[in-house]
This record gives sequence, structure tokens and C-alpha cells, in this order.
Amino acid sequence: MKLNFTIEQIAKITGGTLQSNAPQTKITAFVTDSRAVSAGDGFIALKGERLDARQFIPDVLEKGAAVVIAQEGYTGKTPASASFVWVKDAKKALQALAKYHRMHSPLKVAAITGSNGKSTTKQMLRSICSVAGTTVANMGNLNNQFGVPFSLLEIQPKHQYGVFELGASHKGDIEETASLAVPDVAVITNVGPSHLEFFHDLETVYQTKIEIAKCLKKGGTLVYNSDNEYLARLDKEFTGNSISFGFSPNAKLRVLETEKFAFTYNGQAYLLDMVLEKHDKLNAAAACAAAFALGIGADAIKQGLLSFTPMPMRLERVTKGNTHYILDCYNANPASMQNALEILGRSPQLPHIAVLGDMKELGKTSKEYHRQVARQILDAHATYVFLAGPEMKYCYERLEDVTGLYIWYGQTPDEWTADLKKVVQKGGTCLIKASHSMNFENVFKEI
Repeated sequence: MKLNFTIEQIAKITGGTLQSNAPQTKITAFVTDSRAVSAGDGFIALKGERLDARQFIPDVLEKGAAVVIAQEGYTGKTPASASFVWVKDAKKALQALAKYHRMHSPLKVAAITGSNGKSTTKQMLRSICSVAGTTVANMGNLNNQFGVPFSLLEIQPKHQYGVFELGASHKGDIEETASLAVPDVAVITNVGPSHLEFFHDLETVYQTKIEIAKCLKKGGTLVYNSDNEYLARLDKEFTGNSISFGFSPNAKLRVLETEKFAFTYNGQAYLLDMVLEKHDKLNAAAACAAAFALGIGADAIKQGLLSFTPMPMRLERVTKGNTHYILDCYNANPASMQNALEILGRSPQLPHIAVLGDMKELGKTSKEYHRQVARQILDAHATYVFLAGPEMKYCYERLEDVTGLYIWYGQTPDEWTADLKKVVQKGGTCLIKASHSMNFENVFKEI
């Protein structure tokens, strides 16, 4: 982070009350973790349900923080030599700083949301944009109301493109973060059953994802998956600039049913020397459509996609001994679980081994979606099945009496890891997939 805010500017941008003897002091970085504060930093004391970071104000001042941005009402000591900006809400102050910084940067911004595929699409588009010019993107899963502002604050004058992933678990989350990014191009990869514990139904997921369209910069372009039954409604409902993508003949950027990735757009056909699974063809199509909308040419799009490197633990392919592994331990929801099992089912290396853990945050729909996994396991022609987690018990109950299926179940993987070690020594293809909180990456490390 290389910023150039004065303390006085910070107060004006956030609408805060300034308390400082040195208002022209420059701040080049903001920090919310008191343990990471260095001399000259601005410390933003976030106040949550469980933790009020104002308690660390004495610590960060001792470490040399140049200014503290904190919610009004602090009753601790405020040394006369220290600088403070007192605000009504520290999170909103962080967001105001991020939006100001973004709006005073000339780069073009693409923002991506969706129930599945947004991280891969982000990485693909980032790879394309990096060919066309210097690019900034959020790292890892910094895609929420705290992560997005910090990602936007990483923008520097050298950057020509910004690619930011936006996540959501509640209605209004996308509007909150997209209104900070103010994208020139907004991408919606799909609408599916994720975070249903909070969204409750798919219509609410749809309404949340399309919040991104409200936040487009004037004259901006919406990119969306017209194969998705919910997003197809945008063909009629959205009246601004748009590029639809998909296998549908009606899609403006139409993916072709070919072994290698190919598509048509604006009367031109494009073929890339890369083989992708069906879901990744849609992710690549989304990235290509967004790149066209950003004004990037076909040559840079091809070069960028061909140099794309998949993210670790996102359907990552690894070979260990005689066994081929499909590692997908970053997250899991019904759509991504079905997709991963379909990929396992197409693998020519037998036997098929399914190592699966809970899909989290499905609320009252969890039991039914985990029961559906049983059918998907059978369709994948799995011979060995290892299940863990309280929700996967519903899947186990559907499979425990199936003839010819070898199945293990436990509340945690520890209950069957020793048996899994023996099974994978025989070779074949092993899918390891669960929600991130299940820590299934440790299963792979142990075998």
C-alpha cells in the first residue's frame, strides 16, 4: 500500500472530527491489525460485535502510528501529541477512503461476482489485463466489506486495470462493495445455491448479485451468463450496455461445443489452444467478454488466457504415486460439488475415490442438498467413498446399503484417514472436496 493522504484529508474524506497538532502529516498505509502497525501508519480501529479495536489505541500509539481513526466515544487517554480522526463508524470511514482513492485513480475497473467461478474468472481476467497493462487485483479471498476496501487502497498511479472479486452472504453485500469499486465492467458468473442459510432462496441470491449493475460507472457494461436461468432474465430486464455469454445461441459471446476453447463474438470466431472443463469454458468466456468490454484486443486476450495459472485447491490436479488427485478444498456448495463429481466421473483413471466433507451455510436446505450428493456420487461411478461432517451424514444414510460401494463415514476425517491411505496406494482418481472450514487440505497432506 503506497498512499499519499494527509491527516487533514482523511478527516475531510471520512467526515470525521480532527484532533491533531500535525494535520499535514502524510499517511502512506492503513492498518486494522494492531500487531502489524509500523511507525507512520494510519490505524483504523474497527468495532465489531466481539472486538472493539479501540482498546489497542495505546499500543499502536506506542508503536508509532501517525493517526488513529476510531469511533467517537472513546474514554481512554488521548495524548496531546497524538493525532486522531473521530468518526461515527470506522468501517464506513475505511470504505470512504477506499472509494475516494478509487475515484481519483484513472484506471479501468472490472468487478466480478457470482455463486461459483468468480475467483477463477478474476484470475483469468487478471491474466488478460496484465498483458494489456499494469494490473491490480484483490488477493486471496479479500472480497468482503473489509477486504474490498483494502484491495482498492492498493491501487497505484501505474495501474491501468483493476480486477476485483466481490463476495456476498447477505442481501445488500454486493451493493456495499460494488459502490466502492464503481466498476467500468461488472461481471456476474452465475446464480446458484450458496450461503442459503442467510439468503434463504435463490431469488434473493439473484437480487443480491444484480446489485452490482446499480453500481456501474456511467456508460459501463454488464457481463452476465445467459445460460443461467436467473441471469437470462437480464436479456429483458437490463437496458444498459451488456454482453451476455454462454453456450446459448442467443449469447452475444457464444461458447462453441468444441474440445478446445472456442467462441464467437461480433461475427468473429476465436479458437485457443487450451482444453477446459465446461465450467471453466464459461469462466473463460466471462473473462473474455469483460476484456472486450474494457477495450482489450483479441491478441492480448488470447495471450493472457493461455498464460493463466489455476488457483491452488480449486480443482487443482496433482499426481502422487499412482494416484491422480483433484483437489477442491477451497469451498463447496451444491453446484460446485456436482461439477467436481462430474469431473471425477469422466476421469479414465480407475477406481474413482470420492473424499467429501460438508457444504456449509445451506441452512434449512442443507439436508436435501447433502442427500442429492449421494446420487451424484453414484453417477460418478465412485468405488470408494469417504465422508466427514455432521451434514454429510445425510449423504451417508443414502449410500450405506448400496451394493458394490465401499463407504466410510466419520464426524471428522481422522476417523478414516488411515483407511484412505491404504486405498489411494492402489492408484486411480481421488477427488477431495469440502467447504473451507472443514480443512480438507490437511487430508491431502496426511496421505
